[in-house]
Amino acid sequence: MAKIKKGDLVQVITGKKQDKGGDRGKQGKVLEILSEQNRVIVEGVNYITKHNRVGQTQRGTKTGGIETFEAPIHISNVALVDPETKKPTRVGHRVEEQIKDGHKRTVRVRYAKKSGKDL
Repeated sequence: MAKIKKGDLVQVITGKKQDKGGDRGKQGKVLEILSEQNRVIVEGVNYITKHNRVGQTQRGTKTGGIETFEAPIHISNVALVDPETKKPTRVGHRVEEQIKDGHKRTVRVRYAKKSGKDL
């Protein structure tokens, strides 16, 4: 079970400080997880600019120019944000038993280690 999932609120914990043009301390939602490369794409963090060659479509509209978008960041450089304290925390797992429709099931639950609150 992954510690960080799509849609989680995370905070960047390494890199340059914000006053020096970096992203450390910024929080954002996880847009995508690239599990093969151990990287995540976080909303509003690690913006890069890409220059695309100007071209023309068959209809005659211009394409290309300068695009800005979020680049992947390594998963070890972000930490999940505790919903109670709004600060970065580690993630733990615990096994709970739930009774649903008369059947007993075991479910793994993620929780914030600082506050103990479920995620």
